[in-house]
Amino acid sequence: MRKDGKIYKKMLEIQPKELGIRNKINIYKATDMNGYFWAIFSVSKKSRLVMKDVETFTTIYAKLVSYCDHNYKYKVMFIDAPICSKAEKAFKDNGWKLRK
Repeated sequence: MRKDGKIYKKMLEIQPKELGIRNKINIYKATDMNGYFWAIFSVSKKSRLVMKDVETFTTIYAKLVSYCDHNYKYKVMFIDAPICSKAEKAFKDNGWKLRK
């Protein structure tokens, strides 16, 4: 993130158990230097992400919004797996920024 010019003044990791999910992902709540709030997801899978995963991460994001009682300006997902082209388009249509 630092290469892109993003520096965060506050970053807090939220455990998936706190949201009531069992997925193996890392979830971060961050505040940048301009005061904007970011939801950052880090996903590491061996299999590729498909359309079913878009729905899963959309519900996880909804749970994060209700848990923190805050709507985020930016949603970023770091992916360490191949991604289906339809799923990539669906993520971008839902407002996600994807980093590979």
